[in-house]
Amino acid sequence: CSPEDDSRLRKGDAIGRVCSQVQGAASCLLQSTEPYSPWSNSAEREIRELKKGATRRLTRSGAPCGLWCFALEYEAYVRSHTAHDIYRLDGRVPETVVSGETADISPFCELGFWDWVKFRDQGVAFPGDALVLGKVLRRKRDPDGSLVGTAHANPALDTRIYEVRFPDGRTEELAANVIAEAVYAQCDADGNQYVLLDAIVDYRKDPSVAVARNDQVSVVDGKKIVKRSTRGWELCCEWKDGSTSWQKLSDLKESHPLQVAEFAFAAQIADEPAFNWWVSWVLKKRDRIVSLVKRRLRYHKRTHKYGIELPKTVEEAYAIDRATGTTFWHDAIEKEMTNVRVAFDVLAHGVAPPADHQFIRCHMIFDVKMEDFRRKARLVAGGHCRVSRETVRIALLIAALNDIDIWAADVINAYITAPCREKIWTTLGKEFGDDCGRKAIVVRALYGLKSSGAAFRAHLAGCMREMGYVSCPADPDLWLKEQTDRKGRKYYSYILCYVDDLLVVHHNPKRIMDRINSFLPLKPDLVGPPEMYLGAKLKRKTFEDGTTAWGLSPAKYVQQAVKNVEAFLKNNLEGQFSLPKRGDNPFPCDYAPEEDVTPLLEPGVATYYMQLIGVLRWMCELGRIDICTEVSMLSSFAAMPREGHLEAALHVFSYLKSRSNSRLIFDPKEPNVGESDFVECYWSDFYPGAEEALPPNAPNPLGKGVTLRMFVDSDHAGDKVSRRSRTGFVIFLNYGMIDWLSKKQSTVETSVFGAEFCAMKHGIENLRGIRYKLRMMGVPIKGPSYVYGDNMSVVTNVSKPESTLRKKSNSICYHAVREAVAMGKALVAHIPTKKNLADLFTKVLYDA
Repeated sequence: CSPEDDSRLRKGDAIGRVCSQVQGAASCLLQSTEPYSPWSNSAEREIRELKKGATRRLTRSGAPCGLWCFALEYEAYVRSHTAHDIYRLDGRVPETVVSGETADISPFCELGFWDWVKFRDQGVAFPGDALVLGKVLRRKRDPDGSLVGTAHANPALDTRIYEVRFPDGRTEELAANVIAEAVYAQCDADGNQYVLLDAIVDYRKDPSVAVARNDQVSVVDGKKIVKRSTRGWELCCEWKDGSTSWQKLSDLKESHPLQVAEFAFAAQIADEPAFNWWVSWVLKKRDRIVSLVKRRLRYHKRTHKYGIELPKTVEEAYAIDRATGTTFWHDAIEKEMTNVRVAFDVLAHGVAPPADHQFIRCHMIFDVKMEDFRRKARLVAGGHCRVSRETVRIALLIAALNDIDIWAADVINAYITAPCREKIWTTLGKEFGDDCGRKAIVVRALYGLKSSGAAFRAHLAGCMREMGYVSCPADPDLWLKEQTDRKGRKYYSYILCYVDDLLVVHHNPKRIMDRINSFLPLKPDLVGPPEMYLGAKLKRKTFEDGTTAWGLSPAKYVQQAVKNVEAFLKNNLEGQFSLPKRGDNPFPCDYAPEEDVTPLLEPGVATYYMQLIGVLRWMCELGRIDICTEVSMLSSFAAMPREGHLEAALHVFSYLKSRSNSRLIFDPKEPNVGESDFVECYWSDFYPGAEEALPPNAPNPLGKGVTLRMFVDSDHAGDKVSRRSRTGFVIFLNYGMIDWLSKKQSTVETSVFGAEFCAMKHGIENLRGIRYKLRMMGVPIKGPSYVYGDNMSVVTNVSKPESTLRKKSNSICYHAVREAVAMGKALVAHIPTKKNLADLFTKVLYDA
C-alpha cells in the first residue's frame, strides 16, 4: 500500500504517469490522503529530515551547493542504514528489513561525504612529487543504478569503485584498494597522521565573516553581550617537515592555545575580537603555572640535613671542619678511603687503560646517618637489600619466645665485597692523596654503579647458601635454617640483612658471625649483642617471672633530632620559627591541618619541612606510636606545606623534647584471650568451600606457637574538608606490638558503619600477610587471629552468618571480612571504645 496526497501536481504530468506505471507493475495499492495536507503523510517528515541532514553535510564539508542531490542521496543512504525507534523494525535497520540481507556500513567507516583522498599517481616520474590530492565524489554505479564492487575487511580485496576528482579538473575511477593503499602510506599503524607544529608565521582575515570591533559588544534588554567567535580568521602554520598550510583559528585555539596566544601578542592582533576574549586568560594561566612550579620546586641543592651542613666537595668538607673546630668530615673521608682503596687497581704512570673499558667519573658524596647523626662519606661512581621492620620485630619476639640469642654486625663497605660486573676505569681525585690524577681500573662494586646492588645481593646470597641458609619467600632479605639448640630443641635460625646491617638469631651466634666474616668482612667493634639497630637502642628486659624480652628504644635518636632542629632554627631561619616552650600534647589544641590557611612556605623552608616529616616518620617506625596520627596528618601536606603546618611539626618536636624516653617491649608471653567473647558459627551454607589457603612451600613449623590479635578502629569523617575517615589498627604477636597503621581512607564513607567496615577490611588484609609471613618463617600459629572492634553493627554483620547487608556500597568489605571469618583465619568480637587500643591511631592525642 502506498499512500499519497491527492495534489494537483501528481495528476496528469509525466512523473505522475511513470509513478502509476511502476506502482501497477509492482502490484502496489495506491491510496490518497487529504489534498494539500502534508502533515497527514508520514513521508513528509522523512523528506524534512533528509533536507536538514543534507544541508548540514553540505555546510560542514564545504561542498558546492550544486551537489545537493548527492548530499540528499548520501543522507538517505545513512538514514536507511541507521537503527530507528520504530517498533516494526524490531531493532534492525530499514535496509535490512527491505532487502532481507545484513546492511553494509563499511563505506561510512572509511570515507565521509566530500572527503579528500591522497593517493600515489603512478604516472608521475621521479624525482617529482608522486603524491597528488584527489577528492572522492561518489561510489560508481553500473547502468542499472547498482553500486559497483563489494566491501571486504581486507582493503586489498575491496573491489568497490569510487569517482575521484583531481585539482586539474579531471575525474578518474579508482578502486577502494588503491585509495586505501595511498591513505595507509601516510599513516601509522593506528591510522593516524602526525604533523608537529614548528611555528606560526602569518595570519589572514576575511572581513565579510569575521566579527568587527564595533559589532562585538551589543546591548539586549539592558545587558551587555559579547560575541565570542573566531570565524573568518586563519593562521599560516609551518610544520616540522618544512611544509606550510593555512589552518582555522578555531582549530589551533583548541590544539595549541599557548602558541596562538603568544603569536597574537607578537603580531599585535591580541585586541582583535577573535582574540581579546581568551588570549589574556591563557597567558595569565601560563604565568601562574610557571610561578607555582618555580615556587614549589623541591629538589634544589640541599645545604643541610637534620640541621647539619652538608659539603659538596672534599674541599668544602675540610673547610667546614676548620670552621666548626671538629674533624667529623675528615674522619669520615679517611675511614671511607681506607676501606675503598681495594676497589681500584691503580695503573702505573703513563699506562693507558684497556681499550674495552669505559671511563666513568668517581666523586665523594656526604650524608648524615639518620640513626645517630654521624657523618658519612661515600665514594660513588657515576650514575639495596632491606628487610622490613615488621620482620625485625617478629624476629626479636621469636628469639625471646624460644630463648635464642641475638647478635648484630655491620659489613665493611658492603658493595666493595662484591666483584664489579662492568668494565670501567676512572681518574683518581684529591681524596686519594699522592695517587691523585692517576688512572685506575675499578675491580669492585662501587656505590652508584648500575650493577652494584645486584652484585652485592648475588654475593650475599651465595654466602648464605654456602652456609646452608635459604631465603624466605615472604621477605627475601630474611634467611633461615633449621637448627637444634643445646637442649635438643629444634628451631629456625635467622639472618636478617638491612643493606650492610646484619642481625643473627642463633643459639651460638658467635660461630655464625665468624663464618660470615670469612665471606664478608665485618667491623670488629660492632660484632656482638646488639646495642643499636636502625637508629634505635636494643636492650633485653627481664620480667619479675623470669621471662625476658627485647625492647626497642628510639630515645637517643629523638634527643639528637630535637637538638638538630633547635640548632637549625637558630642558625638558618633567623628566629622566624622556634620550638614552643611547652608541648603537653603532640598537636596544639583544636588544630586541624586541613583547615590551615596560613601562607605557603618558601621552597627552602618547605624542603626542610619534608625532612622533618621524614624524621618523625622514622620515629614512628622505631616505636613512637603516640605521634603516629599527627605525623600521618602532617604528611598529607608535604607537597605544599604552610607555615601553620611547620609550626605544628615543631610542636610535635616540643612534645618529644619533654617526653624523649620510650621503649617498645616485644613481650613473648601468651595472651589470655577470652574465647567466650568470640562466637564460632557454621558458615558452609553461606561460603561453601571457604578454607584458609596454606602455602605449599612453607617449612615445617618449629618452636613455640604464637597468637595474633588485632585492634581496629576508624574516625568517621575526621577530615573536616574532604570528610574522609581515618583507618587505624594495631597488631599484636602474643603481647608484642609488631605492626600498626594510621592512614586516611581513599573514599568518603557516608556512615560510621561503612568507615568501620573499610578499616576492618584493611586490617584483615594485613593480618593475612602476617600469617603468611609467619608460616614462611616456620613459626607455628595458634588458631585464628582475634580481631577487636568497637562498632557493634560491624561485629554483628561479620559474626552472624544470617545477618544481611543493607548497604550495597560496602559489599566488598562486607564479604571480604565475612569470608575471612568463614575460612577460620579470624574471629571478631566487640570491645568498648575506652579499651580499644586502635583509638590511638585514629584520633589526635590530648591530655597526655
